[in-house]
Amino acid sequence: MSTNRRHFLIGVGVVAAGTAVGVYVVPRLLGKHEAPFEFKPHSFVRIGTDGSFTVVLAKAEMGQGVYTGLPMILAEELDVNPQRFDIEFAPVDPAFFHPFLKMQFTGGSMSTISMYDQLRLVGATARNMLITAAAAQWKVAASSLRTEDGVVIDAKSGRRATYASLAEAAAKIPVPAKESVALKDRKDFKYIGAKHPRLDSHLKVTGKAVFGSDVNPPEMLKAVIARPPSFGATVKSFDATRTRAVKGVIDVKQVPSGVAVIAEHTWAALKGREVLQVEWDESAGRDVSTESLRTQWRALAAKPGKVGKNDGNVDTALGKAAKRIDVEYEVPYLAHACMEPMNAAALVKDGQCTLWVGTQNQSQDVNMVAAALGIKPENVTLHTQFLGGGFGRRASTTSDFTLEAAQVANGVGRPVHVVWTREDDMRGGYYRPYSVSRVRAGISADGKGIAYHQTVVGKSILKNSVIGKPILDKLGFDPSSIEGAANMLYGFPNLRVDVHDTDETVPILWWRSVGNSIHGFVVNGVIDELATLAGRDAYDFRRELLAAHPRALAVLDAAATDAGWGKPLPAGHHHGIALHESFGSIVAQVAEVSVVNKTVRVHRVTCAVDCGLAVNPDQVVAQIQSAVIYGLSAALSGEITIAKGGAVQSNFTDYPVLRLSETPQIDVRIVDSGGPLGGIGEPGTPPIAPAVCAAIYAATGQRIRKLPISTALT
Repeated sequence: MSTNRRHFLIGVGVVAAGTAVGVYVVPRLLGKHEAPFEFKPHSFVRIGTDGSFTVVLAKAEMGQGVYTGLPMILAEELDVNPQRFDIEFAPVDPAFFHPFLKMQFTGGSMSTISMYDQLRLVGATARNMLITAAAAQWKVAASSLRTEDGVVIDAKSGRRATYASLAEAAAKIPVPAKESVALKDRKDFKYIGAKHPRLDSHLKVTGKAVFGSDVNPPEMLKAVIARPPSFGATVKSFDATRTRAVKGVIDVKQVPSGVAVIAEHTWAALKGREVLQVEWDESAGRDVSTESLRTQWRALAAKPGKVGKNDGNVDTALGKAAKRIDVEYEVPYLAHACMEPMNAAALVKDGQCTLWVGTQNQSQDVNMVAAALGIKPENVTLHTQFLGGGFGRRASTTSDFTLEAAQVANGVGRPVHVVWTREDDMRGGYYRPYSVSRVRAGISADGKGIAYHQTVVGKSILKNSVIGKPILDKLGFDPSSIEGAANMLYGFPNLRVDVHDTDETVPILWWRSVGNSIHGFVVNGVIDELATLAGRDAYDFRRELLAAHPRALAVLDAAATDAGWGKPLPAGHHHGIALHESFGSIVAQVAEVSVVNKTVRVHRVTCAVDCGLAVNPDQVVAQIQSAVIYGLSAALSGEITIAKGGAVQSNFTDYPVLRLSETPQIDVRIVDSGGPLGGIGEPGTPPIAPAVCAAIYAATGQRIRKLPISTALT
């Protein structure tokens, strides 16, 4: 927001998640204005006298659909077809901060949850002011007027006025108190809950959408960075003689992340890097390997950790259990493998920094860049671009790829675009954490689950996070390290989850569904093992453990029914089932799988999801399908292994992702329970690995406790 705008806090409400939300309103710009005039009832929306409707999007669009879903919410109360909207990405400003966190970011499947009430109020407030303006002009009661797709209508007289014609008059009306603004009843919704085509589809199909890789300010240079071969290594010295001789190379400079080669174009930068001679100090971390970590962590898993959840008395219950299991589960480091590798562009000049970047962490990026350059945050301008995938990687706790762009550009005097190759991206760290869990669990003589104890070993993500470190310090453990286990829906009367926080050099980060992607696999895997131990059907065993959660039961039943659980399947095909709750949404999946000569083929995945209210059902279906494909890729073959302190894998040749020919049929049913809003970008990922592994057990008798399946299946 520009400094000549006045911000009004018009009220504090409560969003579906139960958190306070402040709404900043900008009634109008003072003084003269240029035609066409724009009515600005809020930072999020502008209505022009030329008939334009501009929605300012405070969240990043990385494929999850907020570019359409959030405007639909505002459109519902404003009563304008979302197809009429022009969408702009917001500048970095407190007006666009997360409602209950003092940051501007996108993540945690929170966009719709956190902004639903806020955007409805914004739309309803603007509509109220436009109706009030029309009522004053026509000298009638505002209550006698209605609206329809951007037009105020007086049904009695037949008079009609477009929002455009009322914009200037509406801008002069005092902003009504929040309590006086009526919101629609759900039964009257026209857009929310209805299928709506994505507003960014045309931009992307025609190539007009500008991603981070597409930015091209005048006189822009390109740069690549020679990065260390092992995590924790630093530059000891470098010789750029041959690099500077490459045609097109402009400069070579050392930055904290390595040695940057700056050139007129990417090819010159890459060729210059090829001949750059760097001597690295690898004294820190070079002895780290997956095997060494496995040995250390298995030893830790055998010892009690910091307790994060403790209900009942696990030790006593296990001592009385009729049957018990004591097993280890292991999941690997995983790369985010975004379709668009990391990149960022920066111009540092005259005490100012301008950034062009596809990021999930706008305000943090601005603050970290300002601190690194020794300037004030208000002197940093960040232009958010479309993101070619995020999955948490572009919500870096260290702002690494944005920060290094500013560091490379500092002193150059021209914009510099730092690009990462796929190999840079794959070997650059910030992976989903490697994790080992030991689980002891038991059943009673009548086959009921009575005790569950999981000891988790892995590195904390929050310890390097601006917003997360205070949480870690307060609790003494990282809740994201045990999410999906400590808060499982399965009703064990005796439940304990403890955790060991490790400190290896490999940088880690949230990965789609964070801890849930790990513990959805572990918890559901153990549930299947207990069901087998009890001689019971896995679906029925789950129903008993979910008896206290009717929403979860409805989702589980829907997936089982749609998949035909218990009914005959084609020869060689087998079913596996899993359910997991995360980010306020419950997802159940049934995988239909065959195994021939150790080759796993997933033929069909049947999903049911309860996310409260599905704002755009098409968006919900697309995200569940996306999450299944993403999670299935990881489950089948995703793995980053560490040797000599660095990543072994480098590209899709050795880090394969699911091909179109390997993708199963994915059916999705939305279960509408009327419950509170839940997220949708991530909850579809956790159930797929355990559902597939359960089906593999049914097919082969082999229990998969270590991912990926490709290396575990014998």
